[in-house]
Amino acid sequence: MATVLLWQKPGCSTNARQIRALEAAGHRVVAKNLLTELWTAPNLLTFFGDTPVRSWFNPAARQVKSGAIDPTAINAIDAIALLLESPLLIRRPLIEAVNMKCAGFDREPVLSLLGASPRRELQNCTHTYALPCTTVGPFLRRG
Repeated sequence: MATVLLWQKPGCSTNARQIRALEAAGHRVVAKNLLTELWTAPNLLTFFGDTPVRSWFNPAARQVKSGAIDPTAINAIDAIALLLESPLLIRRPLIEAVNMKCAGFDREPVLSLLGASPRRELQNCTHTYALPCTTVGPFLRRG
């Protein structure tokens, strides 16, 4: 089985369920703190691949839910600056395994690691209150 590096928000119950699902599938999970990692634009961008800029953002983040930040109307340069400034905006978990990286629990390599499509409760934040737990491509690409 694989060793999976997983950047999470400590205390997030959705991330905890995701870790348990990976472990139940026989993988070794090394959980890391998304909020204290020393991110740079180049290393954070490796998790996003060719996905649209809007998918880099955590849809449950307070600023996204309130409309203060519109991920569909932001370019890659401004997006990465916001994500580096406020890691709670980053779609999580960030995953690195089997020489692949992704942001979110509904993409490769996660799908292969679990052997099936993850259940909805493993993909999305289950909290609905005001402060929810918040769940590879070129930097100059416009999105």
